[in-house]
Amino acid sequence: MNPFEFHFKKFPNPVLSPSDGGFDSKNTYNPAVVMHRGTFVMLYRAEAKGERTTGRMGLALSTDGVNFIRHPEPVVEPEYSWEKVGVEDPRIVKVGKTYYMTYTGYDGKTARLCMATSKNLLSWKKYGPVFEEFPFEKNGKLNWTKSGAILAERMKSGPFKGRYIMYFGDSNIWLAYSKDLLHWEYEAEPVLTPRGYLVEPGPPPLMLDDGILLIHNEEFWRGKDLVYTVQATLFDSNDPRKLLWRTERPLFEPEFEWELRGWVNNVVFAEAMVEHGGKLYLYYGGADRYVGLAHGRILKEGRGKLSQEL
Repeated sequence: MNPFEFHFKKFPNPVLSPSDGGFDSKNTYNPAVVMHRGTFVMLYRAEAKGERTTGRMGLALSTDGVNFIRHPEPVVEPEYSWEKVGVEDPRIVKVGKTYYMTYTGYDGKTARLCMATSKNLLSWKKYGPVFEEFPFEKNGKLNWTKSGAILAERMKSGPFKGRYIMYFGDSNIWLAYSKDLLHWEYEAEPVLTPRGYLVEPGPPPLMLDDGILLIHNEEFWRGKDLVYTVQATLFDSNDPRKLLWRTERPLFEPEFEWELRGWVNNVVFAEAMVEHGGKLYLYYGGADRYVGLAHGRILKEGRGKLSQEL
């Protein structure tokens, strides 16, 4: 039996699309979204027409989570050798008074999971790649890491008691742990393997009474096409390596034309989830060109209520 019922309804149109010109004129997708003083703050991956850069980060604000106003300039740009081609796919959590952002730094050959912090979501201090070495080979390269989703509270029991945990990876999903959110160690064996082509973490996970809920992205072959779908998993709240349950069917998958056709076809890719007004706002990239939104609730099976206050 599924421990949860997922009720998400996608908006038929993107909430963010490429601009007519400038740094986000080609693609706007894969956002992080957090609430700050009653405002939805989005950092989104942006690409410009005619450039090789695979990502800058733009900022957009909204009072309702649907209609966003953009900052005219990017707030995070490539600076260092390990990210000289792009800064990509942010995920953000707030711990204390500090925002912690994981993102991908791409040097043109290897993608590396990186970390940055901020107090105001505008200026960011970068700490470089999270792992100096990572032995799993991806695309014929070692040290390839992506997609870090941090649980924004310390583990209260079990083998990682007192530490923060992070799910990461873009082929399998691994577990990492840290005392300070900046210095991380990883477990050698994946905690989630693909049923199709690959799996990647989605938004930062949530600690619920039933376990650790991780929304994740999973890619399958459908005939000759690769299709990204949004799925969910539940890990043990005492041992976050232990998988308890995963969805058999997607929460949602590509459906609208702007999800089916874009820079990369057949993609819905979730990276942010925000609770507001009793609803969950789940933000995702559509076809690597647009930002989409699905809102709804997660119910405990048979109880008709939110699994907990989020």
